[in-house]
Order: sequence, then structure tokens, then C-alpha cells
Amino acid sequence: MWNLPNILTLLRIVLIPVFVVVFYTDAPWAAYAAAAVFGIAALTDWLDGYLARRWAQTSPLGAFLDPVADKLMVAVALVVLLQADPRLLLALPVMVIIGREITVSALREWMAEIGARATVAVSQLGKVKTTVQMISITLLILRDSWLGAWVYALGLLLVYIAAILTLWSMVVYIIAAWPSLSGQRDNESV
Repeated sequence: MWNLPNILTLLRIVLIPVFVVVFYTDAPWAAYAAAAVFGIAALTDWLDGYLARRWAQTSPLGAFLDPVADKLMVAVALVVLLQADPRLLLALPVMVIIGREITVSALREWMAEIGARATVAVSQLGKVKTTVQMISITLLILRDSWLGAWVYALGLLLVYIAAILTLWSMVVYIIAAWPSLSGQRDNESV
């Protein structure tokens, strides 16, 4: 249970409050440090899954904690970013991304209850979406850095791309689950 992949996942959860404290620190280096903390957390997301598969160390704890850690990290980062820049321009993709995460989590939980969890398993599209999200959030964190407005503008563009990928992947999951959601699967087995 306490293998390196699970420890990396727990580290990602521990880094969430560290990220928040650093983000709100009033120091010239705060944006860089917050981006570094978030970047390290994002890298553990990739690394824990890779190591778990490579070393055959997948576990029920890891399967539960990994998506929880991802969703917490992304939601917290998006909320603090929106608080720092409370404009509709940022609020729209934040609402889409967080709303999608809640919807897909509920869908996966329901599908697991009826024994059809594999129908809504993580896809390549979901992995691309997560990568774009992580890059966009990192760039948005650097808003007040010496890198300037172009980094924030690129972050905004990428967060909109992430929101579109988020909606697309949610639609893919809902279509895959539709026979169960609509009761068609139940009628076919009768």
C-alpha cells in the first residue's frame, strides 16, 4: 500500500495547501514558487501512474486517491486564480472545468454502482485534457511574473482549449454511458 506511486499521490495532496500559501505570499518570487509547486504536483500526476504501471504497483488506494488528488489540485488552483482575476473571461472556463469534473465523477460513481465502470474509464482524450489544463494553470499562475502579459494570455488561450477538451471528453463519457443512463441497457437484458 505504501509504495512510491501512492506516496507521490499523497505528496500531490500535501502540496495543495503549500501551493495556496505560496500563491498568497506577498513576495516578488511568489508567482515563480507557486508555479514550481504546482508544476511539481502536476509532474507527480504523470509519474505516479507511470511508475504504478511500470512496476506493477497499482493498488485500490492509488486508484482511489489519484483522481481525487488531481481534481483537488486543479479545482483549488482554478479557484485561487479566479479570486486573483475575478473576470468573466476566466470564470467561464473555470466553471466548465470544475463542473465537468463533478459531473464525470458522479457519472463514474453511478456507473461503478451498476457494474459498468469500464464504460467511462479514463481515455487518451482525458489525458490530453489534463496535460493542457496543467500547462494552462502553470502559465496563469505566472501572471504577475517578469515574463509579462503574453504568458497570461497564452495561459488563458490554453485554459479555453482545456475547457473545450473538458466538454468534449464529458460528452464522450456521457455517450458511452447513455445506454445505462437511458435504461436501454436494462431493457436489452430483459
